[in-house]
Amino acid sequence: MACNEERLAPGAGFAEHPHRDLEIVTWVVEGELTHEDSTGGRTVVRPGELQRLSAGGGVRHSERNEGREPLTFLQMWLAPAPGFTSAEAGAEPAYEVVRGVADRGPAEPYALERAGAALAVRRPAAGARVALPAAPWVYAHVVRGEIRLAGHTLTAGDAARITEGRDLVAHALTPTELLVWAMRAEPSYG
Repeated sequence: MACNEERLAPGAGFAEHPHRDLEIVTWVVEGELTHEDSTGGRTVVRPGELQRLSAGGGVRHSERNEGREPLTFLQMWLAPAPGFTSAEAGAEPAYEVVRGVADRGPAEPYALERAGAALAVRRPAAGARVALPAAPWVYAHVVRGEIRLAGHTLTAGDAARITEGRDLVAHALTPTELLVWAMRAEPSYG
């Protein structure tokens, strides 16, 4: 549904606010993100760590930079898959921080069952090739570096939305960090 790149100075943040029927995945690029929510969770998320908040039937949360350095993070919002909306399943909020996602191979993506999606973090060296998954819907976001994909050059902050892609390969032009989502169906914007 959305992918926002946020930059927060030390002491800045987002006050407590509500979400419902939404899967929120946060990837910290640099700095430290302090997260608190109405489930009682309070964590500090660091670079290379993934945070998932499933809003379920409703949750309130806040995000702040309580560190001494600037904070940059990507936050991706995904619609729940059928059967996981609060109206259909009475879904309770859920939260986790996942470490080591970038250390997993392409055959071991982070699965987000509630959204029917899987995320792989790829960090190719300059000159390396990265095969994109064959899926009904793929979202590839360049966090750092530069890639060439289907005749287009993408740099940090750029993304490609691909439907029914097959045999696509991203060529890293520089050392790169790439977030690649594979989804079973195109997300609903309803």
